[in-house]
Amino acid sequence: MLYLRLVYESFQFAWQALRSNLLRTILSLLGVTIGIFAIISVFTIVDSLERSIRESMSFVGERTVYVEKFPWIFGDGSDIPWWKFMQRPSPTIREYRYLHETLENAEGVALVARRGGNTFKHRNNSIGGIMLQGVTADFNKVAEVPIEEGRFFTQQEIDGSRNVIIIGNEVAQNLYPYGSALGGDIRISGQKFTVIGVMEKQGAGLFEGMPTNDKNAYVPFGAFGKMFSSGPRGVQPTLMIKGKVEDVGLQNLEYEVKGKMRTIRGLKPYQEDNFAINRSEMMADAIGEMFSIIGIAGWVIGGFSILVGGFGIANIMFVSVKERTNIIGIQKSLGAKNFFILFQFLFESVFLSLIGGGVGILLVSLITLIPMGSLDIILTPGNILLGLGVSVVIGVLSGIIPAVIASHLDPVIAIRSK
Repeated sequence: MLYLRLVYESFQFAWQALRSNLLRTILSLLGVTIGIFAIISVFTIVDSLERSIRESMSFVGERTVYVEKFPWIFGDGSDIPWWKFMQRPSPTIREYRYLHETLENAEGVALVARRGGNTFKHRNNSIGGIMLQGVTADFNKVAEVPIEEGRFFTQQEIDGSRNVIIIGNEVAQNLYPYGSALGGDIRISGQKFTVIGVMEKQGAGLFEGMPTNDKNAYVPFGAFGKMFSSGPRGVQPTLMIKGKVEDVGLQNLEYEVKGKMRTIRGLKPYQEDNFAINRSEMMADAIGEMFSIIGIAGWVIGGFSILVGGFGIANIMFVSVKERTNIIGIQKSLGAKNFFILFQFLFESVFLSLIGGGVGILLVSLITLIPMGSLDIILTPGNILLGLGVSVVIGVLSGIIPAVIASHLDPVIAIRSK
């Protein structure tokens, strides 16, 4: 009960200080409000951007490694021996079948060949700029293929290189605007394909040019090979391998894939790898590093405002101690302990800081209501707690010195003060 009474009295003093000097308090708290707003708004936008980019990159796959000619390198690439990578052989159907049959740490193995800028036609309707991908049977196990209508390829269709196709939602709407595309036919580079599946609508990507399923299409790998040549001068396939959940960090899968690839390519122990093993985490880590730098900038920008706000709260607390010196003396003469006085002023400082931080978070929540096109800005509970936590810290740091001064006042001298 004593502590509850202490909190209640501290709340009353803080509210009284706020009401009696409203303009001074508002101006002093403005720095905290602006600082919290700057930090939390930056973090909220960064989190929303990162989430949107990761969702747009769902085609990369989770827990997936890629066997390719080129390594994924993020940077200027000025010191990269591209001439060496160009001479490497591309993954082949033979290597795919070998890995598919022998890998023990994989949930699925797929061979994928991609070619952009294709034009699809149906009667008088056509649509260009389509990404066409030739895939093997396990592709839906290593990457996301969200089918809304129809189905994925059967093993017989893959083995027979049949002319069947799964198309994106935008492709279906353009070629079949008045009905379902399922069971219809599409012509690509002179070849006729039957639609067996239509993918869910994904919507526009965050950045122009970022691939989405809406303008994407899949055909069996053999059917793709009948239209486009593969190899050094043609389309260069990629091996996609998804690891098991229990393989933390995909280390076992990566070591196994490396050994298998060196075996099938006949590499001697002293020869270096003539392939690259890339992991989807590389791209995610690069995105994370980029946004962490933006987050640091947010801390720097907001930090200056919070510093000013902290001095403003400290000023309020020093004035409050001076105005209530006589009351402090009376409280101590009646038996109030030093910690009681200390907690009273400290609570008042934290309360004032929380008001400023709360207003800043409220302003951030108003930003989330502004339409941003394909970007959904969401204020997460984590960012709300971060803003309130920073406010509490600022309140403690700003009020600790005035609170200590108040708690150590001599009761006799304090009572005599006016």
